[in-house]
Amino acid sequence: MLVETLLALAAAGGGAIVQAAGTDAWNGLRGGVARVLGRGEEAREQGELERLDRTQAVLAAATDGEVERSRTAQAAVWQSRLEMLLEELPEAEREQVAAELRALIEQASAEQKQPSVHNDFSGSTFEKSAVLGSGTQHNTFN
Repeated sequence: MLVETLLALAAAGGGAIVQAAGTDAWNGLRGGVARVLGRGEEAREQGELERLDRTQAVLAAATDGEVERSRTAQAAVWQSRLEMLLEELPEAEREQVAAELRALIEQASAEQKQPSVHNDFSGSTFEKSAVLGSGTQHNTFN
């Protein structure tokens, strides 16, 4: 049986996966979670990447009426996967994995909080043009 702090960590991990899906934080969290769950086995890691991609697809396909239910269900799936992993590991390895999960959750949370600036330019010459912003900037030139 896992102690409460590890159960809370697994719940936070499941929530972080759902929150990151479809955001700039997704790729980093996706890869990190797959590495943690894959435990150094390439085939296992690939399977986790595929599961994570299915989660993102389910969340992206959810209609307005299904969004909250889908998010809750997917968070529970990942919480269970993380709980099972933590439960099966020896104590020393469990602490290492817990630290890795905490770092991934913190990183994803920080990436989601960064402001984003989006600029679309159409037919611009950029002569004497200035674009000011902070955070992550995505420019689309049409």
